[in-house]
Amino acid sequence: MTGDEGAAGRVAAVSFDLFGTLVNADRPADPATAVARELRERGVTVPDDWAAAYAEPHLDYDDGGERPLHHHVAAALASRTSLAEREVVDDAAVAVRAAFDAPVETRDGAVEAVATLAERYPVGVCSNCSVPGLVQRTLDRSALDPGAFETVTASVDCGWRKPDRRAFATVADGLGVPVDSLLHVGDDPATDGAVADHGGVALLVDDVPLRDLPATVEARWG
Repeated sequence: MTGDEGAAGRVAAVSFDLFGTLVNADRPADPATAVARELRERGVTVPDDWAAAYAEPHLDYDDGGERPLHHHVAAALASRTSLAEREVVDDAAVAVRAAFDAPVETRDGAVEAVATLAERYPVGVCSNCSVPGLVQRTLDRSALDPGAFETVTASVDCGWRKPDRRAFATVADGLGVPVDSLLHVGDDPATDGAVADHGGVALLVDDVPLRDLPATVEARWG
């Protein structure tokens, strides 16, 4: 648990991390191999040293910034062939989407925690995810009510990854509050817990299980 735990009355909205917090969805054990398989299925020639190409940096990123994964994949392909990125970017997008498509398991207590807190606070999602559309598809496949969330912020859409303040500011703005009035619930101290560095409050599910979250919020912030 991080942040100012005793600041009664300062929480005006709640955001949730998605993967590892509200849902479990297996990511590929070897993303490069998974993407290569999907590229080949779409008739794209994958270079022999694809693992090395995938691991190399090909794009410029601002500090804390996010870019779509398929742009990286297209650049990796272009680095090994005579093709331009624009010639393979569409195939790369479809391949990445397929490679990261996985069954979704809603975590115990998630539905109840979101529904209960949504009765008292504006509630949203703030997720690090570089695959366009994956956050919304995951929500749609889960047992969660998408209508409970007033805003859904994915890093690939807003351009910033947690722990960058601008990621939290985006979801806070969507909920109509400043960052210092935001309670963010997540599983990763390094990313989700960083909201406390920007004036907000973080609760980590390892410290407060989802089933206990509504009562904990009620006890601390009324």
